[in-house]
Amino acid sequence: MSRRVPVRSATPSAVPVAPDLGRVRALVRESGPDTGLIGLLQRVQDEVGFLPEPVVEEIAALTGVPASRIYGIITFYAQFTTVPKGRHHVCVCHGTACHVAGAPLITAALEEELEVRAGETRPDLAVSLEVVSCMGACSQAPVMRIGDRTYGNLTPDGVRAIARRLLDGGGDGVPGEEVGDG
Repeated sequence: MSRRVPVRSATPSAVPVAPDLGRVRALVRESGPDTGLIGLLQRVQDEVGFLPEPVVEEIAALTGVPASRIYGIITFYAQFTTVPKGRHHVCVCHGTACHVAGAPLITAALEEELEVRAGETRPDLAVSLEVVSCMGACSQAPVMRIGDRTYGNLTPDGVRAIARRLLDGGGDGVPGEEVGDG
């Protein structure tokens, strides 16, 4: 039996009160002129977890790069985010092979079991669920990735079991057919 809870994305109350701008300043100082803006943003996001407005404004002030240019980079590259991601990042492939093999059913099962919509993060920041275009594992369709592990030949019931284990603290080392060395 499935749990039914209203689905919401991460809210400001679930987000850390204030990012450590001192750490952001240190990362800017450590980066030096050869790092480049994208490299700097990667380092800061790795440290802070996302790039909220106060962090972008601090980087702009310290580097002299307009915040509008920084936001242009953040919104262009999928690797960057201005909202927090969950501790576990679940991606479901919706490329052609996966779509035909049932990816929409996989996503629906995960949305229900994880209590989060695709493209959003749970309010407790436990899990983010994302739909992606292709993972390059078409022969194992449908495919999903949790953290660094890729799972293939999925079924709705199978992903429900994986989702339950993930929420119960099973980490991303969940049972399932792992694809490649993911």
